[in-house]
Amino acid sequence: MSTRDTVLVTGASGLVGAEVVARLAAAGRPITALLHKDSSIVRNDGTVLEPGSSFSGDIRLPGFGMSDRDAVDLAERVGVIVHSAATTAFNAAAADYEELNVRGTAHALDLARDWDVPLVYVSTAYVCGSRNGTITEDELEAGQSFANGYEHSKFQAERLVRAAGPEVAWAIVRPGIVTGAQDTGVIREYKNLYSVVKHIVEGRLRTLPGRYDATLALAPIDHVADVIAAAVLDFDSAAGRTLHALGRDALSLREISDVLAEYPSFAVATFVPETAFAEAELAEPERTAYHRVGSRYTSYFQRRLAFDTTRAEILLGRPAPATSKEYLRVLLDYCLESGYLGALPGGDR
Repeated sequence: MSTRDTVLVTGASGLVGAEVVARLAAAGRPITALLHKDSSIVRNDGTVLEPGSSFSGDIRLPGFGMSDRDAVDLAERVGVIVHSAATTAFNAAAADYEELNVRGTAHALDLARDWDVPLVYVSTAYVCGSRNGTITEDELEAGQSFANGYEHSKFQAERLVRAAGPEVAWAIVRPGIVTGAQDTGVIREYKNLYSVVKHIVEGRLRTLPGRYDATLALAPIDHVADVIAAAVLDFDSAAGRTLHALGRDALSLREISDVLAEYPSFAVATFVPETAFAEAELAEPERTAYHRVGSRYTSYFQRRLAFDTTRAEILLGRPAPATSKEYLRVLLDYCLESGYLGALPGGDR
């Protein structure tokens, strides 16, 4: 291995980033982590990791705002950059999406170009926007519209990455909706889809716009990290490719509703056609819950999507994990065991 074998990981303190750091370190790769001030790297199981080295920086700034000393040091040691830092919130300000997701990626590309090293960029499968049907790994632009600023900003960032070749060698990994570990359901951060499910099963969201044949692409966190790490460790095979990191089963809203109904303590929402849904007709406090939480995610209850995972499976040498109804039960069981979904509908919080 050359002297430039260090992997620079942005977003190393994030849910996915920490798991990537753990896998690369286990493979013997030196790590340097870009961290926010006072942040730490905590694995999905709660284990605290110590990277080989770290520095405080800001992806919104050229050179990630690193000191001249750090820049010289890293230029001599870094052999690949993993750029996973981003805001994944669906309600961020437009300026945040631009600065963090788009401009941050441009700064990562600038460093990769200056240091003559490859970039592994972590995107999202939902750059497909408000499309339906099967989404292949090599396609990006299809005239799609977007449900939120997050999807659009990741689409813009992917365009930058693809346009950087051949000056920058790149690989793109697109996770689906990141969920708990395949076998245990363990997750250390309950975000995005989890918050909607919580509101549903606790009876705070009883009616939502959606189609029962709409599908969700769940992505077990360990599988996502495996694909990203594989893209780094076997970059020659991943170079110039886009890899879908998600499960092989697209769960429909009908299947999800059926599984929720198996749990006696859970309320189950009713999905109605978008044209028949009126937020103003909801009673309080459901109207408030829909405005604050439900409305951010209901676009995912409209799309009938399937994602091809051929290239990711070839890189890993194994099929994408099962994400069928049984996997959903594993996720829900862990949410109950951990107390996240412990409140009964209508009960005290």
